[in-house]
Amino acid sequence: MFIDSHAHIQLSQFNSDRDAVLKRAHEAALSAILVIGFDVKTSRGAVELAEKHENIYATVGMHPHDAKDFTPDTLQTLRALATHPKVLALGEMGLDYHRNLSPRPLQKAAFEKQLDMAEELDMPIIIHNRDAYMDILPILEARRGKMRGVLHCFTGDVEVMHRSLDIQFHIGIGGIVTYPNAKDVQAVAREVPAERLLIETDCPWLAPQFRRGKRNEPAYVRAVAEKIAELRGTSIETIGEVTTRNFQQLFASEGPLY
Repeated sequence: MFIDSHAHIQLSQFNSDRDAVLKRAHEAALSAILVIGFDVKTSRGAVELAEKHENIYATVGMHPHDAKDFTPDTLQTLRALATHPKVLALGEMGLDYHRNLSPRPLQKAAFEKQLDMAEELDMPIIIHNRDAYMDILPILEARRGKMRGVLHCFTGDVEVMHRSLDIQFHIGIGGIVTYPNAKDVQAVAREVPAERLLIETDCPWLAPQFRRGKRNEPAYVRAVAEKIAELRGTSIETIGEVTTRNFQQLFASEGPLY
């Protein structure tokens, strides 16, 4: 069994065939999908989808791209959504210095306010990073022992991985690991301790190599698991078992989700 720990199947890209996508996920042996919110609209959409399906769970948060629109009302809305029983974490949140769609000071402010809420609610967090490890890691290190979560779509090198592990974060590996020239991500996938590994699709984006450039979907998390198994010299079944157990331990501290 596998869990896609980061998917965006609430988006319009899936409106025409969402039921078929979920059927294919079931056929690919997925036991659960975590649907990630990245603004108020998509957070509500994630919760609504989780309400309709037993094996779908949600997160709520504000992406750094939209930090310029982050207000006290935004925070209040996210806090209210976070009380839903199928919301397992806050995020995705973080910093994005690649596109800089919001000014960096506003990105940091929105990130810190969501981290404060995570501490207050004692919830795990989903971290988005792009070209910003030099700022994200010190922010998280300053809250060492108060935060837990996953650095999703991990693209750092082994040194960054070790700093992330040192503050008790999990490493989310997605379709990039299947790309021939993704040497840093492949090195991380080989070396990350088994108990800190999660797999994800980040669909509809970042499809694995065999679907590269096309729409991604949760069923393709198997391709991620296959590549990681190859890199680690183990079986895809072992990767499924390990990452499912890690997901349960991180996001369902009160007992099994299903």
